[in-house]
Amino acid sequence: MRIGIVGAGAMGGFFGARLLQAGQDVSFIDVSETTLQAIRSQGLRLVTPTENIRLWPIIDQASAYTDPFDLLLIFTKGFHTAAAIAGVRHLLSPLTWVMSVQNGLGNIEAIAGVVQPDRIIVGVTNFPADLRAPGLVHSAGHGHVRIWCHQGQASSAVAEIATMFDNAGLSCIADPHVQEAIWEKLAFNVALNSICAVTGLPVGALTADNRAVALVGEVVDEVTAVAQAHGLHLNKARINAAIAQACASHGDHKPSMLQDLESGSRTENDLIAGAVVAYAARSATATPVTNCLYSLVRLVERRATVPD
Repeated sequence: MRIGIVGAGAMGGFFGARLLQAGQDVSFIDVSETTLQAIRSQGLRLVTPTENIRLWPIIDQASAYTDPFDLLLIFTKGFHTAAAIAGVRHLLSPLTWVMSVQNGLGNIEAIAGVVQPDRIIVGVTNFPADLRAPGLVHSAGHGHVRIWCHQGQASSAVAEIATMFDNAGLSCIADPHVQEAIWEKLAFNVALNSICAVTGLPVGALTADNRAVALVGEVVDEVTAVAQAHGLHLNKARINAAIAQACASHGDHKPSMLQDLESGSRTENDLIAGAVVAYAARSATATPVTNCLYSLVRLVERRATVPD
């Protein structure tokens, strides 16, 4: 299977490295000249607690490729998804699968603007990965991947892709309940990303203050209520356990939204807390805490990008 990784950042680099290690035919597609030059000259490095490997993948801009891929994995930030899928339109065939395990909501809708819905794979992952420098990916723990067809039907091809990922060490299953898993991760991200972005604290600090613990619980309650209003039943105990594990195991970790604010970059706030607020409005579900966090992150983001 010929696989294209769209976005050679933290998650794209991590997934691509694992697939390359397993002997898969993988090429990277990226728009950043800095990233292209770094990986061409220094390779792609993956550092984990037990590994320090360097790989030499094919990488170029989309325009340099001509033949369609069998599978395209979209790993850009959510606000770049529409542009990314439009940029690889010429690399699609009627048989190409396009998969997203990106954070937040709205990515699949952007992909569906170009790709036939029955060729889209939706998924979620909790593998940790940080980009320390272009082409240098660190991952500090284990995780899993769940995928399924966007339109809800079972597919032997998707099951085979899940097996391929699993054989590459990506602990993947084909899961018809993937939408619930996506929303459970959304609740996780609204809580940790938003609160850390507003406070500037790493995740471990949230367990040191009773009010912070209560705030996290309120966010989880709100996201769960919004999901239920849209026909999805989330497991709050599982969400809270994932949050507790993240705080205990990766206490010094700064979530991506906080890292983006510190670097003056755009955040995925609109696709995370903002998505919950939008869904809540459609179902007339009250989300005062999530709405407040969404607004506060927008203000902090504006301050981070407005010149002095």
